[in-house]
Amino acid sequence: MIIQAFLRWAETARTNDRARAASALGRAYIEAETNGIDRRAAEMAMTFLLDDPSPNVRRSLVEALADCSAVPRAIILALAEDQPEIAYVAISRSPVLTDEDLVDLAARGTAETRALIAARSVVSRSVAAAIAEIGGEEEVLILLENEGAMLSRWSLKRIANRLGHAAAVRDRLLARADLPGEARHELVEKVGAALALCGLVQAAIGEGRVQRVAREACDTAALVIIEAASQKELPELAAHLREAGRLTPAFLLHALCSGRTEFFSAAIVDLSGVAEKRVRAILSGGRVHPIRALFECAGLGRDVSEAFAEAVLLWRKDLGADPYGAQQSVAAALLAHIRRQPRPSAALSAIAELVERLAFAEQRQTARNYALLAARHAA
Repeated sequence: MIIQAFLRWAETARTNDRARAASALGRAYIEAETNGIDRRAAEMAMTFLLDDPSPNVRRSLVEALADCSAVPRAIILALAEDQPEIAYVAISRSPVLTDEDLVDLAARGTAETRALIAARSVVSRSVAAAIAEIGGEEEVLILLENEGAMLSRWSLKRIANRLGHAAAVRDRLLARADLPGEARHELVEKVGAALALCGLVQAAIGEGRVQRVAREACDTAALVIIEAASQKELPELAAHLREAGRLTPAFLLHALCSGRTEFFSAAIVDLSGVAEKRVRAILSGGRVHPIRALFECAGLGRDVSEAFAEAVLLWRKDLGADPYGAQQSVAAALLAHIRRQPRPSAALSAIAELVERLAFAEQRQTARNYALLAARHAA
């Protein structure tokens, strides 16, 4: 009877009075167990207020109900799809909205709607994945800044792929310890591409040289990423680099000579299709001919495979294990081996040039290491 009287009164009451009544009705519904109100009748009254012509009335209702987990989902959904100032309250605060509701709202809503969803105190993996897939830069930044957002590896990789060109997004991603190596490398590639296209950089060092410098810098960064990756990440990282066209003979040789042997094994597995156990057995204990056959199965030419096989045999001798260069490095020993060849092919000569650069870079790093050691002793 009380609810019926309320509905009759609401038909003629002023807007301010209806707004105060809507707020009181919402609070009374939440406290129904203590005040004895008929919850079903109250729900009917609140449903009636969803059609109130004044947004102030509906705003008062949503403010009263937003934090309650026992409100009928249909009422909250209707409020979540109301005018922006009303929808924002329901979307940002209501615990009634399910993941499916939030995904649908993100898909149908505006950038502001997605921003509110991204800023919720808890954002599930599925909801975060939806925003990662369709959200713009601002919404994704809010998601990345939200400590309550549960971002999967897939979502992080998707954000890197879609929005890695945006500096703010890229910085947020690179600051995350859980960023997959593939995504980290993709961001490095985007930076390299941007620098290569920069007119100022091209004018400073020349268009031809800037391409080579950018490529070498990206390769070096990829090796750093590989070093930091866990062993279980390496197969995915190898597949990503292959798809990106980065598993070149030069890069593979650089990885092998610099000691990234676990990654090198994963890359050969990916390129050759040979079982991991078999690849590891050949690389760790196989003779020259099986090693060369494996590399040729991975797509390396016969003349190049011989140099790679020699590098594997050199690494087995623990060359390059001393961080201060007391032992000859793999690159230096391999360069000496190649130079002893009577008539090297064009491909092998190109490999020799690469190995020479690697050996020189190692010499420079050795000098830095000695300088650092001397400085520590002096201190």
